[in-house]
Amino acid sequence: MKFLSSTILMLAIVGSVAMGQSIVNSGHDFSGTGWAGGEICVPCHTPHNATATTDAPLWNRAIPGTPSYTLYGGYDMQSTPSQPGTASLLCLSCHDGSVALENFGGVTTGTTVITGGFDLTSDLSDDHPVGITYNTALVGTGTSQDAELYDPSVKTTILGGTIAADLLVSDKVECSSCHDPHNNQHGSFLVMDNSGANGSDLCLTCHNK
Repeated sequence: MKFLSSTILMLAIVGSVAMGQSIVNSGHDFSGTGWAGGEICVPCHTPHNATATTDAPLWNRAIPGTPSYTLYGGYDMQSTPSQPGTASLLCLSCHDGSVALENFGGVTTGTTVITGGFDLTSDLSDDHPVGITYNTALVGTGTSQDAELYDPSVKTTILGGTIAADLLVSDKVECSSCHDPHNNQHGSFLVMDNSGANGSDLCLTCHNK
């Protein structure tokens, strides 16, 4: 079984490297810690006895319970954020500081929690809203703030598809809209370069400024 697990792990790593999306030696590679058992993938994924979720394959971590986060309520919002969806809760299972990093594979007694700037806490009021609907109906006209967003079903991204196809989860902005936990080639695990000729290419993919 150990050989099979290691083989699957190596296939996952090789495939990821081939696509230019390696987690190896990134900030999400915990294989050097005592609690990860030298493994890279298993703190989040497992080939057996996974937690059922439609937003991540073979999920292995505990995730926060019924979410009750303080939400963003900033400038002239035309769409009201809801509690983070599962795609964001997967990230928050580390990044809200409430679940120990070593709480995976059925472990519930971990004590190592994320700290510093990577700990978003349960107060998301100072972070980009997640769980917020972004669809064609939201994009308005005139001077309303929603007119400052591109139509996600029409505007394309440098990833090759539309905003809706490439960045949204069921027409909602979630953590994965901006971050790819397996790929840190752009820094901060961003899904694309945020510099470029305009200085904020990721932001300007959605925001019509």
